[in-house]
Amino acid sequence: MEDDTAESVPDLTGSLRVLEAMKSQPAAPTAGPRRFWDGPLDVEGLALGAVQAAATALNALAAAPGRYSCAAGPTAAAFDSLGHLRIAGRKATGFAPLSGFRPTSDGWIRLHANYPHHAARLMEALSAGTPQAAEQTLLRMTALEAEEAITANNGAAAAVRSRDEWVLTPMHSAAGAGPWITVSRPPGAAHGSLRPPSWVPSADPHRPLAGLKVLDMTRVIAGPTATRLLGALGADVLRIDPPQLPELPDAFVDSGFDKRSAVADIRDPAALESIRALVEMADVVVTGYREGGLDRYGLGPAELSLARPGLVVVTLSAWGSAGPWNGRRGFDSLVQAACGISQQYGRTTDGGWKPGALPVQALDHATGYGMAAAAIALLAERLRTGTGGTARLSLARTAEELVRLPVATTAASPLPEPDFRVAESPYGLLRHVGPPLMADGVPLEYSRPPVRYGTSPLRWQ
Repeated sequence: MEDDTAESVPDLTGSLRVLEAMKSQPAAPTAGPRRFWDGPLDVEGLALGAVQAAATALNALAAAPGRYSCAAGPTAAAFDSLGHLRIAGRKATGFAPLSGFRPTSDGWIRLHANYPHHAARLMEALSAGTPQAAEQTLLRMTALEAEEAITANNGAAAAVRSRDEWVLTPMHSAAGAGPWITVSRPPGAAHGSLRPPSWVPSADPHRPLAGLKVLDMTRVIAGPTATRLLGALGADVLRIDPPQLPELPDAFVDSGFDKRSAVADIRDPAALESIRALVEMADVVVTGYREGGLDRYGLGPAELSLARPGLVVVTLSAWGSAGPWNGRRGFDSLVQAACGISQQYGRTTDGGWKPGALPVQALDHATGYGMAAAAIALLAERLRTGTGGTARLSLARTAEELVRLPVATTAASPLPEPDFRVAESPYGLLRHVGPPLMADGVPLEYSRPPVRYGTSPLRWQ
């Protein structure tokens, strides 16, 4: 495959170069076509840049520039991992019927009703008993009225805005501020080690994170994508989900490789104590709940960093930590709708104009690989200082990163069919794609299929 990406992939590691371990690290090698999805935005640049950031951080951790690299084909496949997944021969379930674009009296709104509790809140907000009744109600409301009604009832929706309309909102000012990845270090971190690090990288280039303990408190796509990569690199990843809000089965299978799965109700004092005991021994904690959602349990990033200066904490939210929507529920599809991307990807057919979407859920996946890059870069820094740090990302900030990229002018090149793998699992035979990274030119592989949901004990291996 012709290598035409090396000079044109946007370097997304800039926000990580505040760390000494990353300052002089050259961008990881990339290979393959630069354009393969086409469209008005440089989604390929975002995807390749995010995966390249993870590879660059790995090279810094291993002190081996050029060892880890990425390529267009595996990156494109990984960004559509759910679409490529087959579970016992069937396609994985994507969006629920009630999710998607719906017309309003003055435009369009994007609904997210994949989770039963979100579907119930949406129907309640619209006083509708059936999806058809909900659609009729939306036709009598403006897009902004519907957005406000649904989100006020803790549902998930976003009016389809043009880019100009989004830029005029206070939320845009908050979402667009600061770097893609916001990194902070514990007080005194620059003045020497507080204690020797308890973990060092493995010499195995395919399992450099062997022995690393990662507590995964994320859901949906972005956070689980980050921890799936950390697991593929050898980390002991333990994912914890709340019993009252189970993960969607197919989404769990897609992101469940190389990790274990437990269920624990954080509201229960005994379960919370077990989780805190896990944190005490963890190297990395990754969270993906709404801003402030874990703070009341003492598991917010500030509390964790204060209690454990050597801990690496990576947090994700949909809308970021500032602005009027910082506590609002959000998903990749809703961020696309709100910030103007859906309008840019709209199209006119015989039925009139309709908003569109990115070719893959690129905000989720790019944010996930950015989270992995941040965790690895902070681990590389911890080897130097003995102290950890915190990284914050949001889907809305990733959207701003995408929109700010110059539009690539090269023509799109079709990619060959992905190199599919198969694995036996508790869910049947899985056909899946592998991680998007290579070590010394050899593709990384997942070593273990997903476990049965919620069956792992609340302890480290």
